Amino acid sequence: MSAGAARGLGWPGQPDREGGAPAWPGALGWPVPPGSGDDAARPEAPDAGPEMPIARAARAAVSVRAGSETWPRPRGCRIITIANQKGGVGKTTTAVNLAASMSLHGLRVLVIDLDPQGNASTALDVDHHSGVASVYNVLVDGQPLAGVIRPSESIPQLYCAPATIDLAGAEIELVPLVARESRLVRALGGFDSSGLDYILIDCPPSLGLLTVNALVAAPEVLIPIQCEYYALEGLEQLLRTVDLVKSHLNPALAVSTILLTMFDGRTRLASQVAEEVRDHFGEIVLKTIIPRSVRVSEAPSYGQSVMTYDPGSSGAQAYLAAAREMAHRMATPA
Repeated sequence: MSAGAARGLGWPGQPDREGGAPAWPGALGWPVPPGSGDDAARPEAPDAGPEMPIARAARAAVSVRAGSETWPRPRGCRIITIANQKGGVGKTTTAVNLAASMSLHGLRVLVIDLDPQGNASTALDVDHHSGVASVYNVLVDGQPLAGVIRPSESIPQLYCAPATIDLAGAEIELVPLVARESRLVRALGGFDSSGLDYILIDCPPSLGLLTVNALVAAPEVLIPIQCEYYALEGLEQLLRTVDLVKSHLNPALAVSTILLTMFDGRTRLASQVAEEVRDHFGEIVLKTIIPRSVRVSEAPSYGQSVMTYDPGSSGAQAYLAAAREMAHRMATPA
């Protein structure tokens, strides 16, 4: 059969060459015995063009998992409360993914889950069914914090003090207790944090006693702000609460970090909200903005942070950049 007929049947055509042989055996996918190929006849590989998105994601995934860069450790353990009474702004997602990013880069991190829903515990794959020793026992029963801390199975140097559904009743049970606003800070005072670099406290979407305990226990507050109009309306109330706690219970308290989350670049409103927040709060707003990401939402259903679920995704890369920015700031909050 001629080469033209072969091409007509959809077979690979053979370049013209004496005897009808292909220019080089590998051109047809045949194995090339060592030393039998005609290197001079083989076509040169084309120059590499722009890197494709899938290649960028793969390279980013390898970089995240390898943890090739070790970030600087703070002078002492930094305790940061992540709070916003508005629900759905990314408090738990921020706590979990910042903690995972830091742990993957050599830092030792504890997440204290103060939300009765226990979403942070779920994302870190830490058991938190009813009856498990949890933050509830620390706040209400006075158990030592060290007794409820569990390691995250998927990431070394990452730990979690889980929340169970029992914590939902803690708001009422704390009311008659002495120094009810200071239960968490007393627990942290009796806990040896010298082996940790960061303690991140994930708050419920309210300004009740659990959130007040978190604000009393930490000198720093990180506020995630969703890039939508309603997010700005509740911010004033949160800042008033921070000022009240600072005046009466924790003079060292300050808003040290603001993180813009759920940014949708397709809307003009998101850009306007981001600009307004930067104009008002200045340098405490991180340069990194967290975009909306399906992967970030999917990860907890697999008991993972997005850093291990899909480290090459846009959400994982954004949280990685935000955590790096926080780790390198190292400055005392204003």
